[in-house]
Amino acid sequence: MNKRTWRTQLAHDKRRDLNLIAARYGVSPAAARSAIAALRDTSETASAAWRAIAHAAQLPPPQPWSTWLFQGGRGAGKTRAGAEWLAARAENTPNGVFALVGPTSHDVREVMIDGVSGILNLPNRKPPRFEASRQRLVWPNGAAAYCFSAHEPERLRGPQFEAAWADEFCVWPKPAATLANLRLALRRGDNPQLVVTTTPKPIASLKQLRAEPACVATQAPTAHNAAHLSPAFLAHVTALYGGTRLAAQELEGLIVDAEGALFAAEHFVRASAPAKFDRIVVAVDPPAGRTGSACGIVVAGLGPRASGLGDGEHFPAARGPRPEHAAYILEDASAHGLSPLGWAARAVDAARRWKADAIVAESNQGGDMVRAVLSQADPPCFIHLVHASEGKRARAEPIALLYEQGRIFHCGAFDALEAELMALGADAHAENTDRADAAIWALSDLMLTRRLEPRVRFL
Repeated sequence: MNKRTWRTQLAHDKRRDLNLIAARYGVSPAAARSAIAALRDTSETASAAWRAIAHAAQLPPPQPWSTWLFQGGRGAGKTRAGAEWLAARAENTPNGVFALVGPTSHDVREVMIDGVSGILNLPNRKPPRFEASRQRLVWPNGAAAYCFSAHEPERLRGPQFEAAWADEFCVWPKPAATLANLRLALRRGDNPQLVVTTTPKPIASLKQLRAEPACVATQAPTAHNAAHLSPAFLAHVTALYGGTRLAAQELEGLIVDAEGALFAAEHFVRASAPAKFDRIVVAVDPPAGRTGSACGIVVAGLGPRASGLGDGEHFPAARGPRPEHAAYILEDASAHGLSPLGWAARAVDAARRWKADAIVAESNQGGDMVRAVLSQADPPCFIHLVHASEGKRARAEPIALLYEQGRIFHCGAFDALEAELMALGADAHAENTDRADAAIWALSDLMLTRRLEPRVRFL
């Protein structure tokens, strides 16, 4: 395309956008042009005013980026930073399409949109119109930002955006799935960008996000935004939590692995499943009640270690499989709210799909009843009941060692399971570790159980 043709096409596109905006609001193209010019001047003035008062971590990084991660303590100004960036981008992109993603729909509306630092309350900017029926914000230039909950990552399939603001990433119920779908939807315009604002937690998804080459991170403690916070609040939380790990995470905005943790995010290594397994098991940690904890159901297999993954130098040869073998987490089928027949059917279905050699089920919460319920679901393999005679930490320690030695791999992103494993070793009283308990049973069966191999005896 030559220079004249390129300019002609650009002018045509501008006239088309202007006519669309004029038709949308029932005004003439000339009136629409004047309004857009006035808004542009207002946007530039508002952005300049914001840059004058913002601290360094609240401003986009100067170097090129696809993802900007603003990691900060409570009250560090994360919401204001995300709202200012998204509003400025929308005001300067006629007919642009954007996404707002929060932990829940309530959080998107009450924090990101209507909050004291939300988009509708930004000083010096003309607020957009909120359309509750379509769950979106609409600016006078035709730009729109649609609301999404991290509880429903599949809703991000289909739409496409030029940019997105994602808030409190570390408390999303499905961080990996939601982030993946959001990224795949950022496919409009010349420079799709994502801003993530969050108070950090030691979850694998955050550490993986920080490690991405196209992600640039800024970080700020609560104290950097002290001028906009109650002095009494700062004095109180500092007196209560100063010098603790909680303060480092919630006030300093730092990623703090739990004290005494057996599992760390860097130990969870992704790998492709081998073509053939020596043994596959489905481990079940039955729930205490239908409305209580989840039923942990984890599928794992024993197979050859992939080339270049793990050295196995310190693997205890007296127990378990040969050093050239490794265990692979294949599926996390855990679920909440199922009846005994419901979770039994789910476990048996996993056993059929994976052609499992055994179902390993903890019997502490029901004894022979667990076997009876699983038997009613018509399992395709042997049922092996195990009983927890040691505490959770004691059972987890040898498995944590195998992770550290590079002998266990995850064939997929199991964020909920990994988060529970990291909590399991750190707190003897940790709740909601059903996925982790099931994984420990599965991996113990595969890696720590001595199995007799056939031998030839000469007479």
